[in-house]
Amino acid sequence: MENVIINVFNIVGTPFGVEADDGQKVFNLVHKAFSEKKKVILSFLNIEILTTAFLNTAVGQLYKDFTEAEIKGNLEVKDITNPGAVALKRVVDTAKLYYKDPGAMEKSINEILD
Repeated sequence: MENVIINVFNIVGTPFGVEADDGQKVFNLVHKAFSEKKKVILSFLNIEILTTAFLNTAVGQLYKDFTEAEIKGNLEVKDITNPGAVALKRVVDTAKLYYKDPGAMEKSINEILD
């Protein structure tokens, strides 16, 4: 299986992975590679700040279209800062719960907000 390296810095053009729109660009590339049965090495080299908004869009929404096993087997994350790795884990854990049963998660959120 072919590996594709996606360098986040080259996509966003700054050391800040903060905008959901930039996360969507990353997601589109990862999704395309997965659809073509390619493994992805997602490099965060030179990325200093990551937000959950960016990570939700870039990685979290993969769980909508791919199984946890597919993502684990085909996505390798490299060069991420310690705070970035913590944020990514939180995003992934939430995405797995959400896409397992989106209706239940939305109901729970609405109950908390009401």
